[in-house]
This record gives sequence, C-alpha cells and structure tokens, in this order.
Amino acid sequence: MTPYLLLFNFFFLLSIIGAGHALLTKKYPSSALIWVAVCLSFPVVGLLVYILFGVNRVKRSAKKLRKEFETLQGKTREAISSTLAHSCDLKELPDEFIELEKIGRALTGDLPLKGNEITPLYNGQQAFPIMKDAIKQAKQSVYLSTYLLIKDDVGKDFVDTLIAAHKRGIHVAVLIDGFGLFWSWVTVVRRLRKHGVPATIFMPLRIVPPQIRLNLRNHRKLLVVDGTTGFAGGMNIGGNRTTIGKRRMTDMHFKLTGPIVCRLQEIFLEDWAYAKGESHQPFPTPDQHTGNSLSRVIQDGPDNPANPLHTSLVATINAARKTIHIMTPYFLPSREIASALTIAALRGVAVHIILPAKCNLPFMHWASRNYMQRLLEGGVRIFYQPPPFCHTKLLIVDDCYTQFGSANLDPRSLQLNFELNIEVLDTDFADQLMRHINTTINKSHEVSREEIVRRSIPVRLRDAFFWLFSPYL
Repeated sequence: MTPYLLLFNFFFLLSIIGAGHALLTKKYPSSALIWVAVCLSFPVVGLLVYILFGVNRVKRSAKKLRKEFETLQGKTREAISSTLAHSCDLKELPDEFIELEKIGRALTGDLPLKGNEITPLYNGQQAFPIMKDAIKQAKQSVYLSTYLLIKDDVGKDFVDTLIAAHKRGIHVAVLIDGFGLFWSWVTVVRRLRKHGVPATIFMPLRIVPPQIRLNLRNHRKLLVVDGTTGFAGGMNIGGNRTTIGKRRMTDMHFKLTGPIVCRLQEIFLEDWAYAKGESHQPFPTPDQHTGNSLSRVIQDGPDNPANPLHTSLVATINAARKTIHIMTPYFLPSREIASALTIAALRGVAVHIILPAKCNLPFMHWASRNYMQRLLEGGVRIFYQPPPFCHTKLLIVDDCYTQFGSANLDPRSLQLNFELNIEVLDTDFADQLMRHINTTINKSHEVSREEIVRRSIPVRLRDAFFWLFSPYL
C-alpha cells in the first residue's frame, strides 16, 4: 500500500469518527445530516471545518466550569442561612398559580418564597438614585454584579458611591464580566482596586496567558445591600438608561425586599467565589417578610445541562390559559419557543409580543423578521414600539405570573450566557406591569402578515442571511 493511500485511509477513518461524533452530539437531525455529509464527502477539509465550527466547545468548557463551581458553591452555601422557613405552603396557593408554580419547582427544586415586596423601576433616572441611596445607607455589605458599567458621568458617579461606602467601613465587592468590561470601561476595576475596593473580573479576556472566551459570559445584573435589599433585572449602569445621551434607551429594573434577597446574595457569592477563586463568609441577614409576593429565582448558564430558563419559557407558554405578553429587546426564539407561541395562539390564548421598532443591533432586528411570518399566520400579534430602543425583558402570563431578569429571548442568553430571572406569582404585581404593557401597545405599530410578505427580495435575502447566524448573534 502506497504512503498516499495510507494517508487517505487515515484521514477517512478520522472523518468517520467526526461523522460519528456529529451523530451522537447534534440536537437536530438536519444539523447532524449536514455535518455527516461534510465529513464524509471531504475527508480532510470537511473534518477540519467540523472541528473548527461544528464541535461545541462551549458545552465542553461549561462542563469544566461546572466542576469548579460545584467545589466553591459547596463551601459558600455552608455559610449561607437557609430560606426554607420562608417557603410557601403549596396548599395556600390560589388555583390559577398551581400549574405555573409546578414548572419552576420542577426545574429548580425550590419552593417559591413568600413575603417579598417587588417594585418596578422605570429607566435609569428612577432606578439609579434609589440604588445609590441603598448603597449610601448600607450598614454591612454591598455586593454588585453587572455586565456593563459604562464610562460616563452616571457610571463614574456610581463608582464614587461604591468607593465612599468602602471608605466608611462597608464591605463592598464588585464583579464585572470580562467581555462587558472590555467594551465599556477597562479602567473601572483598576480604579476600584486603587481605592481598596475588592473588585474582580468574571472570565477576563487575556492574550498572555491565552484566555479569550467570547462566550460563557456573566450577563447577570445584581445589587444586594446588607442581605435585605436587592436590585435585579436587565439594566446595565450608564447614562444611556436615562433621558440624557445620544444613544438613550428605555429599560426596567426591580427593587426587591424580603426572603428572596438572601437567594440573590447566595448567587452573587457563588459567582464571586468562582471569579475570585475563594469563598466568602456572608454577613448574617435578618429574617423578615416585607410584602405579599411569592417569588423564585431561576438561575441558568451553559454549565447547567437542564437549560432551566429555556425550559421554563416553553413550559410556561404551554401552560397559559388566557394571555401571554412578552416584551424583549431581541427576539430570536428557538424552534420550541416559536412552536409553543404558535400553538398557544391557535388554542385561543391571546399572544402579544412587543419589540423595539429600531434595534440598537440592526442585524438582530433583521434576523428576527425571518421568524415572524409563521407566528403571524398562527395568530400571534407582534408590535413594534417606537424609539428610543427598549431593553426591557418581561413575560406576563394569565395576568398572575411574571418573569423578569437579565435573559433576552435569543440563543446567546438561553444557551451561552450565565443569566438570572425571577418569577413572581402575584396578581397585583402582574396588574401593575400590565398597565405598562398596555400603555406601550397603545402607542406601538402592529406588524401585519402583509407587511412581512411584501418585503422586497433583497430585504428578504438580507433578513434570511442574518437568520442563518441567529445561534451566534
């Protein structure tokens, strides 16, 4: 046998192994079929293409992270008081809550916590002063985790508030995502550390030693003060969340008090332990009920193979009986979510999706239009709200169940990022947010099927082209 034939047989064997790997790991038959064909049809080039673009390194890296997380989480959780005493007695739940509550319990293993008060905060001009006041009134600890802390007057003022709290003896800890830091304000951690504030970066981007992970980002937004007051949602910190600035956007954040805050503190300390490489002893937190909301955290990331956020969205949409309202800045639904929305509309549920008319990332807007025709034909109603760009993320079902947090309705949030959503079973809270939803719908443009069908061929090709890359946008 000639050396060339031996080499060909060797690469063909590797191609068969690559094809087998695709058969065992790909989620959809169409995807597996394409990669099998590529590997076997082009034994050398096809195999290299599959190794570069077909192998899911995110999941592999996430498995490694999960092992590291579990070690540190065990140490951290030993130091955190249990919230079990505040869990809801399921016999007390109203009928409309029962099926929706079961979904979150099955996915997280946690009962909803009672006795919480949750206040919506509209835009930075309302949220930032309240958040800074909470920091100024802190007696023991301030924990902040954010994706972006933008270098402008608002961001600098926030950093000054954190430094001032540290100087008066408050334990301040700041966690910023490495990629968010890279394209917002590289010097923020350096400045905090200069003043003695413990600050660390979640998966920093480094060339030496090499560590350039564009995925596996910490997209969570958390502020926890004294273990009694928390802030969560989708709002980054910067002037574009206020009425000033050329790139202004609207957004919503939430102030939380009650037993749920202890859970938020636990999640921050777990993330801090991983990023810093050491666990932290939390301050004791008082046990007190401050309101009437039943709440539960849904924590998700690429290290969790159960994909609880994605599964909760699909299951909650399927459980809806009357209404579904979704407000999201980016709409690239998975097949399962798109099917669930269509089926819900076909069985008589009023499904309303509110999107920005002008997206800050045009390619996301173009890709999302490729999903719309089937949804509209199924009876889903889609609305474009006028500028400024809206970054709010809300799901309200049957006027009694609300889910809010950091996750967008796209593959990056639901598969690649570390995210945190909070579900609330409270008709009064849902009613408050529905007033905001209805006000927005009344000033929005409803997208028609004819509008999507009438797109010109070049526009449809552009939208479809970016739709091809929707798993990576």
